[in-house]
Amino acid sequence: MNKSITLIVFLFFGIAKVKSQAPMAIDLSKAEIEQHIRFLAADELQGRFTGSPGNNTAARYIAEYLRAQGCAPAPGAEDFFQVIRFESVRPPQSSEFRLGKKKYKYGEDYFLSAGEEKTIDHPAVFAQYGWLDESAGINDYEGLDVKGKLVIVWSGKPGSRDPQEALSAMKIKRKLAAERGAAGLIEVFRLPFPWHFILNYLNKESLAIADPDDVASDGMIYGMLNEKSDEPFEAMKSGKVVESHLYSSGVTIKRKYSSNVAAMLEGSDPLLKDEYLLISAHYDHIGVAHQGGGFPFGAQDSIFNGARDNAIGTVGLMMAAKVMAVHRPKRSVLFLALTAEEQGLVGSHYYVNHPLIPLEQTIFNFNSDGAGYSDTSLVAIMGYDRTGVAALIDEGAAAFGLRISADPAPEQGLFDRSDNVSFAQKGVPSLNYSPGFTAFDEALMRNYHQVTDEAATLDFDYVLRYCKAFVQTTRLIADMENRPFWIEGDKYEAAGKRLYEKK
Repeated sequence: MNKSITLIVFLFFGIAKVKSQAPMAIDLSKAEIEQHIRFLAADELQGRFTGSPGNNTAARYIAEYLRAQGCAPAPGAEDFFQVIRFESVRPPQSSEFRLGKKKYKYGEDYFLSAGEEKTIDHPAVFAQYGWLDESAGINDYEGLDVKGKLVIVWSGKPGSRDPQEALSAMKIKRKLAAERGAAGLIEVFRLPFPWHFILNYLNKESLAIADPDDVASDGMIYGMLNEKSDEPFEAMKSGKVVESHLYSSGVTIKRKYSSNVAAMLEGSDPLLKDEYLLISAHYDHIGVAHQGGGFPFGAQDSIFNGARDNAIGTVGLMMAAKVMAVHRPKRSVLFLALTAEEQGLVGSHYYVNHPLIPLEQTIFNFNSDGAGYSDTSLVAIMGYDRTGVAALIDEGAAAFGLRISADPAPEQGLFDRSDNVSFAQKGVPSLNYSPGFTAFDEALMRNYHQVTDEAATLDFDYVLRYCKAFVQTTRLIADMENRPFWIEGDKYEAAGKRLYEKK
C-alpha cells in the first residue's frame, strides 16, 4: 500500500471514539427469553441439524419473530431467507482396511468420508504429506506412480501444526491425489488434539455448498487413520512393499436446503444509515444421535437440543431486534441468523461470498456463539481488544452487573472457530460474544455438544442479564462516532484496508 492510501485509511477510520451513553430502557422479560429458548431447544426440533425439518422450523420461527418486530427482509432475501443448496454426504455403512498384516476397525481406528463403492488391493504408496507447493519446492508426488493405488500421507501441511490449516488442506490434498489417478487417499492422524475429536467431527454426515467442481463426487475413497506407529510408513519410504486392502460400501450423496435468516432495520441518522452493524448468531445444532457425529448419548435421550449452543445466542439476536425496533440506532442493522455453523461455518462463508448488504458498508460483525457458561458473573469475549471497542463492551456488560472475561482460552483458538471469522477474513471488524467462562474446562464441557444441553438446565436469571448486556453493547457500537477498525498489526488488518478502500 502506498503512503497516500495509508494516510487516507487512517484519516477515514481514525481512532474509534467512544462516547458513553446511558443504558437504554431495555424492556426484556425472563419469561419471553425462556419461551423462545424452550422452543428452539425443544425435542420436537430434533437438534436443528442443518437441512432437517427441525432446522427449517427454527428458521421460520426466527423469521416470523423478526417480521413481527417490524424488520424488513434484507435485499435479495426470499421472504427473509437466503436459501443455500447443500450437498449431504453420509459416510459408508461398512468398510474393511488392512495395511500389511494389521487390520483396523472401522469407526474406531479409521473413518471414511468420501468415495464410491470399491475395493483396492494394491501395495500402498506413501507420499509424505501429499502436498504440492512449487514456490516452496515441495512436490510430494514427484517420481511416484499412484494410479489406481491407495495413497497414504501424513495429516496436515508440511511445516505446520495448525489444526485449522490441516482441516482446510484436506480438500486440496484430495484434489491432488484424484488428479493423479489415485483410487484412495488415507491421511495418518498426526494433529495436536485427541483422535476422538476428529473422529466425532468428521465421521458423520457432512454438508457442503453444492459445487459441481468439488472432488466429493470423484469416486476416490478418502479417510483418516489413527495409527500411532511410524513403522509401516517408514518401511514404505525405504522402498519396502506393504500390501493394502481397502473396501468401502461408498458414501451416500443427497441434496438438502437450509437458509440464513436475514432481516434489517433502517438507522435513524440520515448520514449514517447507509452503514450497517451486522448482528449474527447461528441457529443450527448437531441433530440426533449419530446424525451429528459420535458424541455420547444414552438410552433415554439421543437429541442434542443445543440450548447453550446456540439458542442463547439466537435469542440474544432476536431480543436485539425487539429493542432496536423501538430505539432505532444511528446506523442500520442487519440481523443474520446463520445456518450450518456446526458443519464448518458454512452459512457464514456463504454469506460473505454472497452478501445481501455490501461488505464495505458493513462496519462491524457482532456475533454471539458459545459452548455454555461456568461463571454467571461474566461474559466472555473473543477478540476483545482487537477492534477498538473494548471500552464499549465493558460499559455494556457493567450496566447489568457483568464483568468481562477476555479471550479466556487462547489455546482453543476460539475467535477463529465461530462465524465471526468468516467476516474477519474478508476484513470486516468482528468479535464473538459468549456466555461467561474462564477456561475450557470440565464444567464447560459438561454440556457442550451433549444431550444434556437442554433449556431446563439453564439459569434464566443469568441469560436475561446476558441478553440485556448483549443488546446494550450492540447499540453502543451502532452509535459509535467513528467506525471501528482492526488494531495495528492484527492479522486481519490488511484485509480490512483492502475492503474499505473500495469506498
